[in-house]
Amino acid sequence: MSSIDRSQSVGGTRTYEVRTYGCQMNVHDSERLSGLLEDAGYVRAPEGADGDADVVVFNTCAVRENADNKLYGNLGHLAPRKARRPGMQIAVGGCLAQKDRDTIVKRAPWVDVVFGTHNIGKLPVLLERARVQEEAQVEIAESLEAFPSTLPTRRESAYAAWVSISVGCNNTCTFCIVPALRGKEKDRRTGDILAEIEALVAEGVSEITLLGQNVNAYGSDIGDREAFSKLLRACGRIEGLERVRFTSPHPRDFTDDVIAAMAETPNVMPQLHMPLQSGSDTVLKAMRRSYRQERYFGIIEKVRAAIPHAAISTDIIVGFPGETEEDFEQTLHVVREARFAQAFTFQYSKRPGTPAAEMDGQIPKKVVQERYERLVALQEEISWEENKKQVGRTLELMVAEGEGRKDGATHRLSGRAPDSRLVHFTKPEQEVRPGDVVTVGITYAAPHHLLAEGPTLEVRRTRAGDAWEKRHTAGAAGPAGVMLGLPKVGVPEPLPAATGGCAID
Repeated sequence: MSSIDRSQSVGGTRTYEVRTYGCQMNVHDSERLSGLLEDAGYVRAPEGADGDADVVVFNTCAVRENADNKLYGNLGHLAPRKARRPGMQIAVGGCLAQKDRDTIVKRAPWVDVVFGTHNIGKLPVLLERARVQEEAQVEIAESLEAFPSTLPTRRESAYAAWVSISVGCNNTCTFCIVPALRGKEKDRRTGDILAEIEALVAEGVSEITLLGQNVNAYGSDIGDREAFSKLLRACGRIEGLERVRFTSPHPRDFTDDVIAAMAETPNVMPQLHMPLQSGSDTVLKAMRRSYRQERYFGIIEKVRAAIPHAAISTDIIVGFPGETEEDFEQTLHVVREARFAQAFTFQYSKRPGTPAAEMDGQIPKKVVQERYERLVALQEEISWEENKKQVGRTLELMVAEGEGRKDGATHRLSGRAPDSRLVHFTKPEQEVRPGDVVTVGITYAAPHHLLAEGPTLEVRRTRAGDAWEKRHTAGAAGPAGVMLGLPKVGVPEPLPAATGGCAID
């Protein structure tokens, strides 16, 4: 069967594929894009279609290194395929589309639609307009047209969901282009957020992750400095919601009322992702980060005092312009003292359009690489030591789907502990489904995961597991997905490797 026949064989309707790059916000947006397309009558292309769809959508990132080269490489790969199949359409959206605009169709004239971060709801209309008018449609809105969470959604997980509470960012970090592309912070009404969560729980979701470019600044747009802590407490009153997480906060806005809400709300998990970026006050000032090392340590100490078993992770940039060896040693000092469970480490590279790209003192690649390797080695050692402290503990895991790449060979399953550590456990005799909860004893620790090699102590079947089973039973003959229609709401995990705010908050 040819690629044309295969892509159009799903019930005689047009198929789509969405390719996502970047942060959780893009993952969230892609679920909306999928929902919009399915609401318009498209069906998802079969797994492994790899471009053999009637519509291929690229949801791009402008932050990742060489993002533009990767995009144009992928577009070039599709060009001959599109030339062979009349009617195939290619759309490019996301941060890179917001930034490059008309450049995309100049460099890749076979692209049919270019849309930005503020008007993702227009995708089906733009595709139809491009088809009728037989010319590329480039439409970039300068401000948010509709909050993404009011759009139809096709969620990837039956038991866990992203819930966006704000879009945009009011910070001016010199290495970051996100505020220019996603705009100033705009908060959703608390009632709308809670209504979405309640709808998700009614569908079987038991874990939600509150999502924002600067999540704990929530309330600045609506004039309530304690709005985020109040939201966490309100989540604690939703029956059936077992786990609440959030990403990513900013140290500047991380206040004592948020720490108290985390400690006092049972379903808010003992996990915190707190971007550091640098341990040097000099570099933090050059980055326009509005905190210093002492302030950062103060937050960590308060969190650990209130939540002793909290797992704290972070983001760190190595080789920012002007970073000296002494500056880098300050970063290593913070890593040693903070003892992060995990750190997402990045080598600085220029991002066009950011102030840092024009700064003096750009660090040679060789120096950046050497520092990066030292940092990774140190954090690897600390992660392993912190994980070893979990051996002997009894943990309650939410069974995950697709997180253990070797589970089939080892006859294990995988799950996430309350603090989000990944645990591989011996498959019990009793059937367990993603979304169910098991209790296990930890027997071994590696730097990036734990093992529970003994028998499962308890299995608790959940409504989330029921939802997973229902989806996979109903979807056995077609693509899986959970749809939430307009204007009701909808939307992670599992995506532990991605960090919030384009990994640079």
